Order: sequence, then structure tokens, then C-alpha cells
Amino acid sequence: MRLRHLAVAAGLLGLLCVPAHAEDRDIGRDTLPANDGWASEGAGTTGGAAADEEHVFTVTDRAGLVRALDGGSDTPKIIRIAGTIDANTDDDGDRLDCSDYATGGYGLKKYLAAYDPRTWGSAKPSGPQEEARQASAARQAERIVLPVGSNTTIVGLGDSAVLKGASLQVRNAGNVIIRNLDVRDAYDCFPVWQPNTGGLGDWKAAYDTIWLTGATHVWVDHVTASDRGHPDAKEPTYFARNYLRHDGLLDITNGSDLVTVSWSRFADHDKAMLIGNGDTATGDRGKLRVTLHHNAFESVVQRAPRVRFGQVHVYNNRYEVTGDDYRYSLGVSTESRIFAENNAFHAPGHVEVADLVKSWNGSALHQSGTLWGSPRTESGGGYAVDLLAIHNAYNSGSERDLTADVGWTPALHGPIDSAAAADRAVARGAGAGRIP
Repeated sequence: MRLRHLAVAAGLLGLLCVPAHAEDRDIGRDTLPANDGWASEGAGTTGGAAADEEHVFTVTDRAGLVRALDGGSDTPKIIRIAGTIDANTDDDGDRLDCSDYATGGYGLKKYLAAYDPRTWGSAKPSGPQEEARQASAARQAERIVLPVGSNTTIVGLGDSAVLKGASLQVRNAGNVIIRNLDVRDAYDCFPVWQPNTGGLGDWKAAYDTIWLTGATHVWVDHVTASDRGHPDAKEPTYFARNYLRHDGLLDITNGSDLVTVSWSRFADHDKAMLIGNGDTATGDRGKLRVTLHHNAFESVVQRAPRVRFGQVHVYNNRYEVTGDDYRYSLGVSTESRIFAENNAFHAPGHVEVADLVKSWNGSALHQSGTLWGSPRTESGGGYAVDLLAIHNAYNSGSERDLTADVGWTPALHGPIDSAAAADRAVARGAGAGRIP
């Protein structure tokens, strides 16, 4: 109890240490500037800027955040996060771990024994251990899934606001702003085994750090999203597959529309950003309009982003590729229409320019102004490359050629810098705690 009181006191002390310029400016009242990407379409995105003083909250723990979110209500609200909030805590603020959620006799060793492919085969898991896994997962979801309703702004105070272990979910809601926040480690205690995925089977985690599903008019700005604390690379291997604990960093699916993601940092993760979740989701046609600008993708294996159906403007972003497990950055999937311009890529010697783009049933990609260099290239270095021409030349034997005509030209955007200038600006300014 004494430790908890000290933690609360520390959180209150943190409020006193918020830089004066952040308090004076009150970024909680900021709205998306005009013409700043797809989320500025029509009436634009204002989040909770219209909130009265009774609905402006400063929160320092999970309980306070849950109360402020109000079950995902549509009431205009501004929620300021101070210090570090851990979603894996009970109502008294005490830390919870995976063993606290386990119920129904679930045990990882028992689960592995029950669904070992050598004895279970390729059928979908069923029976007592899978039922226990589902019940345990539901207990964790009650704590870490946080619904964000319409007309809401969530901002971090100062330069060190952290929300860890949570999955922020904007579900069938609109007019939402999330800014200046370090969101990390949406860790799934109970991944499910999927025997038929990828031919060899795979582990599937449940939680995106931020998930937009059926969401409209959303602005994500100066956010840092990562697996910090529990990287999947350090997880064990079961059934010859990495025991994945994380899903996406920011997924935009199920008819979400009019989204701007700016000046954010996505780091140290496998599948960073999925836009459009299924090849057969034809109801997504005409939706999934997303702008990504001045973002940093660092040590991301794939999906930066992967797109189905959407009209996605990808400009002035910085990509830093590391590791031997890199797969691709731009994923061109069914009916996707990616308009990519003036992006900068840095990669080690074993990664080729042809590796940057991957197509699954895609047909078109617009690209221009792409800059290519190595991780040690000084800012402004590198050389111009044509991603489309190189993709078609190197992959013609396994994938159909992509055309340059994506059927649209972006109109909602600010000034577009050269890739070299954007590279330097993003390295300095992207991520939480860096709002000018």
C-alpha cells in the first residue's frame, strides 16, 4: 500500500514537471489543420476540442483513464495522460501478470501438448485447453482493451507520457485525436495456435497497440508505438514458429476512413500497419482513405503499410531497415491505390531496393522522389531510385507487373519536401515528446 501511495505521489509530482510551453499551449485543444491529409476532409477532425471543463481530465493510472474514457461514450472529452500508465493493473493499481489472468485450468505446457501438430494435426484447436485459453484471454481483454469513443482527444503531457500494455480501440466511432503519447507493448498473454496459417501454421496475437475499426476522421500525431519491454524476437519458438505476443502497432480496418497519421514513430516490431484486413472485404471500396506523412519506421519487419482497397498517400516518411528478418515496407494488395512520394529509405547491404515493395494480387503503385541510402549515410545522402521499375524488373517472374496509374492524385496535403529534407526533419522531430 505504501508503495502505491508513493507511486501516486510521484505521478502528481510529474504533473508539476510538465514543461511550461506544453501547459501554455494546451495541445488538448488543438485540431487537425486544414488540408492535412484525408482526416481534414469535410468538417475535418477536432477530437474533444469542444469539451467543457467538466470533461477535461488529467489521469495518472488505469482506473482514472477508464473513468475518463467513459466506456467509449460520444461526449466531447479531453484526456491528458501524465507519467506512465500500465493497463495490466487491478482496480487498486497493483500489477497483474499473465498468471493472474489464467483460468479454467489453462497452462502453456498443457496447451502445447494438446495441439502439437504431430498428434493434433491441422484442425483448428478445440476442446478444454482452447476453451481455457479463450476464457483466460477474455480476462486479460477486460483490463487492457480500452474503447475510445467519438469526439475524444487523448494527449500525453510533457515529453514522457507512456501508456503500456493497452490496446486503444476506436471502434465504430469518429472525430478522434491521439497525440504526443508513447504507446507500447500490447502484450498478449494467450496467443492462439493457427495450424493452417502460412502452410506451417503460426501463432496469432490478439491486440493492436492502436486499432481503428469502422472509425472515421482520426488524427494520430507524434505518437511512438513499439514493443518496448517484450520484443517478439526474444520470445521462444514453439512448433517451429516464433511465439508472437504482438499484432499490429496501428491497424486501420473494417471500413475505417479519413485518417491522417503524422510525425509518429513505429519501431522494433514485426507487422507495423495493416490498412484493410481482407481480400474479400469489398465493402471497403471507397473507404480506407489514409494519409501517412513525416513518420519514422525503424526496425519494422513488414507492413509499413500493407494496403488493401484504400487510397493511401505515403509521403515524406523515413524508413530505417535493420535485422536479417526484414521482409518489405510497402505492401501492395488487392485493389490498393498507394500514392508514394518523396520517401527516404536506409538499409544494410543485404537488403536490395527490390525488397522494399511486395505485391499480393496488387495492380498499381505510384512512386516518385524515392531516396535510397545505407544506415551510415549522412543525412541528405543516398541516391534516387524508381521503386516501381525495380520491382517490376526483379519480380516479373513471380508477381505481375504493377502499373503507375493508381487512378487518383492526392489533393489534401501540406507542402511536400524533398526526400532528403524530410529524412532529416523526421529523424529530429517524429515521435512522442517532440511536438514543436
